[in-house]
Formats: sequence, structure tokens, C-alpha cells
Amino acid sequence: MKKSIQVFFLLFLSYGFSQNTLLQSGPMVGYCEMKEALIWLQTKENVSVKIEYFALDNPAKVFSSDNYNSSKEVAFTYHIILDQLEPGKKYTYTVFINNKKVVLPYETSFSSKKLWQWREDAPDFTVVFGSCMYINETEFDRPGKPYGSGYNIFESITKKNPDIMIWGGDNTYLREADWDSKTGIYHRNTHSRSIKEIQPLLAKTQNFAIWDDHDYGPNDSDRSFYNKNVTQKAFRDFWANKSYGISPEQNEGVFSTFNWGDAQFFLIDDRFFRSPQERVTGNKTMLGTTQFEWLIDALSSSIASFKIIVIGGQVLNSVPDTENYGHYPEEKERLLNEISNNKIKGVLFLTGDRHFAEMSMLPREGSYPIYDWTVSPFTAGIVSDKVLNEDNKYKVQGSAFVQNNFGIISFSGNKENRQMKLTLFDKNGNELWNKVILKKELE
Repeated sequence: MKKSIQVFFLLFLSYGFSQNTLLQSGPMVGYCEMKEALIWLQTKENVSVKIEYFALDNPAKVFSSDNYNSSKEVAFTYHIILDQLEPGKKYTYTVFINNKKVVLPYETSFSSKKLWQWREDAPDFTVVFGSCMYINETEFDRPGKPYGSGYNIFESITKKNPDIMIWGGDNTYLREADWDSKTGIYHRNTHSRSIKEIQPLLAKTQNFAIWDDHDYGPNDSDRSFYNKNVTQKAFRDFWANKSYGISPEQNEGVFSTFNWGDAQFFLIDDRFFRSPQERVTGNKTMLGTTQFEWLIDALSSSIASFKIIVIGGQVLNSVPDTENYGHYPEEKERLLNEISNNKIKGVLFLTGDRHFAEMSMLPREGSYPIYDWTVSPFTAGIVSDKVLNEDNKYKVQGSAFVQNNFGIISFSGNKENRQMKLTLFDKNGNELWNKVILKKELE
């Protein structure tokens, strides 16, 4: 009898693992609200997918999503809605492919948003941020030393157990073989998403993303890129943000916003509307009129203590020798003036792109200083140490590091003493630098 049970158990496990062969990547936790969450995954062919889930405080009550199918048109990606949640609970979930349980060797969980307003202080939580993930693929990469390395950085991030992960652009690198066709674009996104090191992180952490030039198109891409509607579709198919642009009908850009606790995050698109840097005539813009006005409206109406603007390139760096906002001086000045004139409190910029990390601080007469924290790169190549001598007059002393890295923002404290702690880590999870910014310092 005992042997029969062992045989049955082994057969059950092997059947579960056989379903894994149909799983390309994921599952990945997307946005999580009080009553609804989204789980993303990708398979290798069209299959039937559903998810079962339960709250840890009531494991006997198991819920099930609808059954989902997909197609080659969207690279067999799935966006599965879980719509039977209660606020402030942790859930465990299981993926079923063709009605067979998928056995995974790591935690699959998520937490619904807490209903804390008018009841208690905002919850403490942590957000990981970084940018520039290059995953090698020898046959299509440029000759020479591989550009990507250190994928274990994602294992280090997973060990920090963050609540939210924000991918800050260049989350995959399109190359000459990729950006000219839908086949190439979807291939490259699939390849980058499938590495084993990121799967445990995707499976138990909320994931949000913006893009920058390399996941939008070729290096330094602007609004003239002829395949931007294809890369935009791929971005929507491979990520699980709450929204993209103002409305699906407009189909322009991937900007959006979400909130957690007493922080609101504004995910900015610095590519779809961007004028060529070299263009002399016309009104030069990075954000475009529609997105710019939306951002100022959203910032002005936000009641969040912390308003985090996430954008691909640096905003405050005073040296415009790269792709930072300094190449669009009139719009940059207008943005900063709108923040001041509308008396918008609590603003901090999160940026990437530069392949090194640093913080800039812009002092403002009669108001709080604005910070711009650049965190880069995850796995892509690092820049020369010469960048440390860059004459950025707003650089915070001691904040610059030229190595693979990631950042964590920890939101904590009661209403009177609320704070953000920004901590930079190396690829092995060792602390490099930190700074605490109090809520009252941004008022």
C-alpha cells in the first residue's frame, strides 16, 4: 500500500512537471487592487490556462479564474484576472494548464491592497527599482565580450522580498535582428523574459514597467520610429500594468499611474512622443502635449504623500551630454515650473538609462528640493569610471556607483514621521549607499 502511494505521488509530480514544458515564462504578478489582481504568463502554444487561489487565512475557500486561451498573435501570452479578492490579504495561487496543475519550485503569491484610509496609518512597504536588463543571445549579439552578465542580481532582489518591482526601462534590448519585424520584437521579449533567475521574483512580487529606447526600438529612438506601434503592442502583451495611455482607443503611448499605501507612482513614456534631439525647427518635446497635461493634472489631483515620477532618462542632471531632459530645456523648465506653481508636494524622480547610479538634488527657492535617483544597470554593461568626473552640479556627494546595481525604496513610519529610505545594493545584495528623506522635507 505504501509503495502504491509513492508511485501515485511520483506520477502526480511528473504529470505536474510535464505541464511545465508548456510554460515559457511566468507566472508574473501584475497589478493588485483590493478586489482584483492580474497574473501574467506565457506558454509555448495555445493551451487552456486557469488559476486557482486562496487567502492564507482561509485556505479551505479556493477560488478559480475563468479559463483563458491565447494565440500566436500575442506570442501565447495571458493576462488572467482574479476578481474574488478581499482587501489586505495575502493569497497563494496555482497555475493550471489544460486542467493539470503546474508544479513550480518557488513561491507563487500576491497580496491585495489594504484598506487603511480613515482607519490607521499607511502601511509600510518596499519597492525595488532599476533599469537596463541585457540578456545575452550569442547568435544575434554583437561580436566580442558579452554585454550582459550577473543574472544572479535577480536572485538577490528576490531575497529582499519586496512588495513591488518597478522595471525602469531598457527591460529588454532590441537589436538589429529584432526591431525591424514583429517576429523579431516578440522573439526578443520572449527570450529576455524566460531566464530562470527572474522567475521566482516575477511569481511573488507586483511588477510594473516603463520603457526606454532599447525596448521601444533602436538606440536613442524617438517618435519617428516606424515600428513603434508594434513595440507598443508587445509592451502591452508582455507587461501587466493597470493601463496604457489615457484610453485604449487612442492607442498612443504606454504612460500610466498606480498607487500603493500613501505613494502614487507615475509611469512616464519618454519615447512615443519624443522629438528627434537633432531637430532644430518646431516645438521640441519629450512627453508630448497629451501626456504632459495628463501628468500635471494627475500630480495636482493626487493626495499621496509621495509622488514618484518614473521616467527612462535623467531629469535633473545639469550636463546634457546624454539623453537626459537637458536636450529639451523649454519643456524641462515648464515641467519644474508647473510642479512649483501648482504647489505639488512630495515629488521625487526615479530614472535609469545611464549604466551607473547616482542621485541629483535640485534646490528650489521657497520650496523643498527635488531629487532624481538614477539606478542602472541590472545586467547590461557598465560605463567608464570617467562618468564619475561628470560636472553635474546637482550630484549628491557619495551617491555615484559604477557597477551593476538595484535600488530599494522603503516607505515607513506613522503619519507624523513618514519617510522614504532609498538604499542602493550591488548585484549580490550588499548595501552600497542609502539616504532617508522625510515626508515633511518634501512639503
